[in-house]
Amino acid sequence: MRLPPVIFEDDSLMAFDKPSGLLVAPDRWDKARANLMGLVHARYGHGVANVHRLDAGTSGVLLCAKTKPALDFLSGQFQSKTVAKVYHALVAVLPPERAMKVVAPVRTPEGALPETFAVDLGLGEDERNPGHMRVFKGRGGKPSRSEFRVVGNFGRFAFVECRPLTGRTHQLRVHLAAIGAPVLNDPFYGDPGVVLLLSDLKRGYKGRDDEKPLISRLALHASELTITHPVTREPCVLRSPLPHEFEVALKYLNKFGAARLRRPPVRTP
Repeated sequence: MRLPPVIFEDDSLMAFDKPSGLLVAPDRWDKARANLMGLVHARYGHGVANVHRLDAGTSGVLLCAKTKPALDFLSGQFQSKTVAKVYHALVAVLPPERAMKVVAPVRTPEGALPETFAVDLGLGEDERNPGHMRVFKGRGGKPSRSEFRVVGNFGRFAFVECRPLTGRTHQLRVHLAAIGAPVLNDPFYGDPGVVLLLSDLKRGYKGRDDEKPLISRLALHASELTITHPVTREPCVLRSPLPHEFEVALKYLNKFGAARLRRPPVRTP
């Protein structure tokens, strides 16, 4: 397997554009499965270390340190929550009866996601599902906050900018699922009955009978990291462009999705 593209490199740092499906570190149960750090160590040696992690299904910016002082300095920023993170997600806007029964779905009077909203819900491991996380209402769980801005509302789908202010496992995925807008194609917290098909957007669709979804991967992308550089002490912004699958899905959502925006009936006096 080939090493992912390098977004940024100097004497202290390396940042990769991790593809969806690639683990960052070795799998606990399948040691033979390919992982980013295995590829990095084979190419650059074990002096390069990852500073943080992304879920296997999440694509985007993955930062590594090339020296021990850089690793210590950057790890301190992640621990003190001074790293600014920006993700983008395509989400499925579920009707209230299909949303998780955790909190009331976040909606405007028209049934869409509001332009901006935040989620403050404690998170912890789900004892009944190893490897999964869950929301803790009231006491329990670790404090977790995420802020969101809707870039595009397309009726049953939305394109959302996500800013996690804490760094809990699966935080964005669980927070979005909890308010009734899970990340599209999320195998843990999503709705398996929701897929993004061109035939559902375009009236008079005359495509193939074996139509494939416009996007079939976990629709979550780590777009940007802003850190303080360990040597210059200046802000350093690392960016990853949206993957091609996102661009294709957004192209058709922008072209046909608005026509599917469901609005409540107009009531006449």
